Amino acid sequence: MFARVKTSGQYQYLQIVQNRREGAKTIQRVVATIGRMDQIQDKGEIENLVRSLSRYSEKVLLVLSGKSDIRADAKKISPALICERLWKELGIGKIIRRLLSERKFEFDVERAIFLTVLHRLFVSGSDRSCDRWHRDYVIDGSDALSLHHLYRAMAFLGEELEDQKDSAPFAPRCTKDVMEEDLFLSRRDLFSGLDCVFFDTTSIYFEGDGGETIGELGHSKDHRPDLRQMVVGVILDDHGQPVCSEMWPGNTADVTTLVPVIKRLRNRFAISRICVVSDRGMISAGTMAYLEEENISYI
Repeated sequence: MFARVKTSGQYQYLQIVQNRREGAKTIQRVVATIGRMDQIQDKGEIENLVRSLSRYSEKVLLVLSGKSDIRADAKKISPALICERLWKELGIGKIIRRLLSERKFEFDVERAIFLTVLHRLFVSGSDRSCDRWHRDYVIDGSDALSLHHLYRAMAFLGEELEDQKDSAPFAPRCTKDVMEEDLFLSRRDLFSGLDCVFFDTTSIYFEGDGGETIGELGHSKDHRPDLRQMVVGVILDDHGQPVCSEMWPGNTADVTTLVPVIKRLRNRFAISRICVVSDRGMISAGTMAYLEEENISYI
């Protein structure tokens, strides 16, 4: 549909017209006649109509102006406004900058990590998807970032540490572990602890050539047994706040993950008392024997 001006006698009328096909011909049908141009222009009714229609457009920003060549870009601001404040209150940016204090990156790694976290919270997807997505948003410090910066920021989080004291056979210590421990310590007080933790896992599959180091064929919770995958475990405290995450090769059985996670959890966060809550897919006879031997409560 489109708008046109129809001249009839000495007056001009604004009409909404629709094109439709009838056989091999295109026929124009007048959907509505808005009114006489001189009258609706004097009353500002055209501008009111444009404003009203613009509410139903998600992709076009209509700018009312006397200029016909006006151009404008529309960008969204709400995701960054909300998450930027949480990011600062949790002290995540400060921790990242401390870890980067002796590193010499030519781009803002902290901003790249924030951008990828924001993208995964609101849309989810690959770093390549994130690189396209952020162009429609106002996110402080993201304009100078390119796709390879996002790749390098993720590589920084996954860098293996020299000190592998609390590593598991299938989960070496890396930069993200230090971040998790620092975040836990930053919100810890005399009365905080991990008396009760919730643990669960899921699988994430790789498309294409991804997952060279950790991707393996295994039981797929996404119903894609044909693709290589990794297993991701998340530990939450009794307030529902994430404590840490673990990653394993895709052929790791759930029942083999709980004991190594508990051992790492107690060492990393200096936990003396703990109660583990998990589903029966995590529990085996050997796991229960270990928990009871170590005097660890479980549900």
